[in-house]
Amino acid sequence: MGKRDKKDEPVAPAAPFHNPFAALAAKREALPVGPSAPAASPVQKPEPKGPARAVVRMERKGRGGKEVTVVEHLELPAPQREVWLKALKNSLGCGGVVEGDALVLQGDQRERLPSLLEARGVRKVTVG
Repeated sequence: MGKRDKKDEPVAPAAPFHNPFAALAAKREALPVGPSAPAASPVQKPEPKGPARAVVRMERKGRGGKEVTVVEHLELPAPQREVWLKALKNSLGCGGVVEGDALVLQGDQRERLPSLLEARGVRKVTVG
């Protein structure tokens, strides 16, 4: 006999041995018709407004001559500042840190940063 002969395989039962829900399948037609699904209407939540203003400036003092861009006056809660910092770092391709109420990004990002802040909902961006 070769490997392909399958005479000794046990035959699997057609249904599970004990199915407690088997009797319910016959009662499915007796159920009342439920309410129809409501039409999917797009419910638009108002987009949360961003901060009213932001001040973007570059500084070198106290950083060993390295240039950093500081974003101040955002008035965001601490967890939200971390989210904004991560998004800005990914968009700009630079490093950064939260220092107090300010976001500090590595390098001179004054030209690229205002458009990103406006896209996130900041109404007035002052570059200094």
